[in-house]
Amino acid sequence: MRINKKKFIYLISPTIINKSFYQKLTEVLQQKKVSFFQLRLKKEPLKKKLIIGRKIKKICKKFNVKFLINDDVFIAKKLNADGCHLGQKDMNITKARKLIGNKIIGVTCHNSVKLSKIAVKNKADYIALGAFNNSKTKKIKHRASVNLLRKVKKITKTPVVAIGGINSSNYKNLLLNKANFLAISGYIWNNDKFKPIEAIKILK
Repeated sequence: MRINKKKFIYLISPTIINKSFYQKLTEVLQQKKVSFFQLRLKKEPLKKKLIIGRKIKKICKKFNVKFLINDDVFIAKKLNADGCHLGQKDMNITKARKLIGNKIIGVTCHNSVKLSKIAVKNKADYIALGAFNNSKTKKIKHRASVNLLRKVKKITKTPVVAIGGINSSNYKNLLLNKANFLAISGYIWNNDKFKPIEAIKILK
């Protein structure tokens, strides 16, 4: 998987997507800082997920951003997405690989070197570590440290996505410690100070 250092953002969708979202997404992706966009919808019915997914896929394609689906390998297959992201409780990577073939598959490894090693052994395309900070998007069950990030980077060349409460005041430290991508959601979509386009411009 090629890594473009300027495109270090792994953008995750907000939980609620309305009509104005597509314009905001277009503006954000125009900044050429996003490598991946993950569609993460928990409550919507399948039909709605597919409608939203198709619209977002078109926008991602236009800006050369990889379009990934969170948790659901079947939806990733249905939408012919660029890949999917798997949590530890989701389908295992071997089964997912059989379903979607040579697509991108990333795996959540929380704060565990052991889980990272297993993901690497199973040929994950990237591993996600976190949470590095408090997050409003998700309840924090696993807290990761920069020390863990360094350890994982020593044992594998597999790209690492850092996740959890990443914003303009803490993102540089993770990049300096060799995180390849930063998973960001709340800072872009639910920022009290800045619109999405303004928020992403601050990250350089």
